Amino acid sequence: MEKFHTVTGIAAPLPRPNVDTDQIIPKQFLKRIERTGYGPFLFYDWRFEADGTTERPDFELNRDPWRGAPVLIAGRNFGSGSSREHAVWALQDYGIRAVIAPSFSDIFYSNSLKGGLLPISLPEPVVERWLDAAMEDPGLQATVSLESCTVTFNGETQPFAIDPEIRHRLLDGLDDISLTLTHDADITQFEERRPPHLPRTTELSAAPR
Repeated sequence: MEKFHTVTGIAAPLPRPNVDTDQIIPKQFLKRIERTGYGPFLFYDWRFEADGTTERPDFELNRDPWRGAPVLIAGRNFGSGSSREHAVWALQDYGIRAVIAPSFSDIFYSNSLKGGLLPISLPEPVVERWLDAAMEDPGLQATVSLESCTVTFNGETQPFAIDPEIRHRLLDGLDDISLTLTHDADITQFEERRPPHLPRTTELSAAPR
């Protein structure tokens, strides 16, 4: 998982509430077995006409300079709908590192933190003010600092809350597997001291006759 410290870049506005995961990554693209390659299909039905190749010029992420922006500002209840992890992967593969919204779906929020995407919940009046500013001045940049737990945008700095343990994992780029491997020495020592007659999952034993 990529470490998250500070990200500075153009903030793209998506002034829509209840953006669900079915729109973030439609179901027909969930057959891939990799965690990468979903970026081209992000917001597919909003980005493209029915032919699947012609971009809709009115969709925010199809317009410069918002195309490829690393920060997304959205409406409340972002990530609602199904629990697919692919929604997080699609946002990341597109290049988005942080999403700012008044609120998030609980499952999407959890999936984001486990995958290295930073969801930031700020008061709705702040988000609405920032959405207006981003629409009026498309070149505005945001700085998201996980080190100081702040977002700076349009001359305004807002703090955000995050669980200290999750913050530590994001700063160090530790997903669930990496976090477990930080205890590799302890796990190995435990296995070495474990009585041999107990079941083991790390070795193949002969099938009983």
